[in-house]
Amino acid sequence: MHTPDKSQKTFNKGDIIMRQGEFGESAYIIEKGSVEISVKKLSGDSILVATRGVGAIIGEMSLIDNAPRTATVTAKEDCTLLEITKDDFTRRLDASDPVLRMTMQVILTRYRDTLIRADIRQEPAPLPAAESIELEYLGKTDAVDNIRISNEFMEALSKGEICLHYQPIINMQDGSVYGFEALMRWFHPERGFISPGIFIPIIEDSGLIVEASKWAFKESCNALKRIQGQTGYHNDLNMSVNFSSTDFSSDDFLDNIYNTISETDVQAKNIHLEITERLLMNQPAQAKETLDMCRKAGMGISIDDFGTGYSSLSYLHAFPINTLKIDQSFIRDMHENENSQALVKSIISLGKNLDMAIVAEGVEQIEEGKLLKEMGCDYAQGYYFAKPMSEEDVIKCVSNWDHDMI
Repeated sequence: MHTPDKSQKTFNKGDIIMRQGEFGESAYIIEKGSVEISVKKLSGDSILVATRGVGAIIGEMSLIDNAPRTATVTAKEDCTLLEITKDDFTRRLDASDPVLRMTMQVILTRYRDTLIRADIRQEPAPLPAAESIELEYLGKTDAVDNIRISNEFMEALSKGEICLHYQPIINMQDGSVYGFEALMRWFHPERGFISPGIFIPIIEDSGLIVEASKWAFKESCNALKRIQGQTGYHNDLNMSVNFSSTDFSSDDFLDNIYNTISETDVQAKNIHLEITERLLMNQPAQAKETLDMCRKAGMGISIDDFGTGYSSLSYLHAFPINTLKIDQSFIRDMHENENSQALVKSIISLGKNLDMAIVAEGVEQIEEGKLLKEMGCDYAQGYYFAKPMSEEDVIKCVSNWDHDMI
């Protein structure tokens, strides 16, 4: 065997690539050549069970457990193999969706169990029963709960268990209400309040976020129209709605946005689409085209949690962004932590230089509000001003708003 680089290995015709009964730490993809797979029976006879060529993967079961190889693989001709190490596979698996991870582990476990029990081996299983291994996987993951939440979500939406709450966004210069951020809430009849931090990532992974976002956008636009009318603010209030990268991948995303604005009779200038840095990094070409269309229609584009991404500055000139939302983690200890304060000040200065508006998230104390006002921050939201609340409570709150909170 010759190893030209770290991930690629070559074998000459007749070389044994992996041997039955030995423990393995890698699987391989055949890039060149072909192999023979043989199994040694208890009688000592070896039988050829398969051949594999370019593009096939061999030794994959070693990636999920510490069991010995179930077959011997020999190079039928000179071969070049691309290695997949157990460490690399585990790292990728751990980073994947829990449902995908659980299913992959169960499938490979059953595959190994089937081979062991098959007549071709004719020997008892040296491993724990497949069922016990599968139950162990289930016990180590939240995949089952994720599936349950995914299955219940759309039914909850139709039953009215999902609703929107609206958190006021405050103009820091005159203390007036500038607008709101629409936030999804789930009140389960048995589990009670389910945090968005739990169910939002799950419905994103399952793809249900697309239908949920369509519902949320229409609901928030209708709510904005009602709030504007009942508070006397008319067209002076704005609504920010969050969208994910999955939403942007939907073929009818733009059509839905345009149609909803038209049907609800809100003005495009009063709508802000909130997106994350991850969305821009994952699909930059599609995001730019879609965001350009939204900006041309008059909508605002806000980057949520600004400062938490690893490449925040690289896209500010490339995308039609007009608002930066400073992540609440920088705001919380700003009046006590000089580094946080310096970072917030720098973001505000950056936004001003780029002619962008700045919104500070998570303001919980008056000291934070005063500092932000002194720094020239345009807008802020947080529990100090108001918590997210129902439409009914928002109308009462805005109608009796105290402009002198900072």
